[in-house]
Amino acid sequence: MDTQIKRGFLEACVLAALSKGESYGYRIIKDVPAVLELTESTLYPVLKRLEAAQAISAHSVEHNGRLRKYYGLTQTGRNQLSTFIAEWQQIDDIREFLFNAKESL
Repeated sequence: MDTQIKRGFLEACVLAALSKGESYGYRIIKDVPAVLELTESTLYPVLKRLEAAQAISAHSVEHNGRLRKYYGLTQTGRNQLSTFIAEWQQIDDIREFLFNAKESL
């Protein structure tokens, strides 16, 4: 999958994973569709971007003697996810156009 397309979907999928409640890095990786091939080295820059954009918040909690960082969706993040979902029809129209072109190959 193209890197730019994947990046947009990654952010939306991370927001969607957090829409179910607070979570931490490893759990988010497991919750996002496997086809996106999300790894820690891919996830943490996405989380930093989303946190800088105030789409998510973060706090640390001790777990088994270590600090674990939990992320939660903010209202800004909910709005971003809602906008992405609303724009999905445009993405679906593009997908349909591409699949129709595939039939003529």
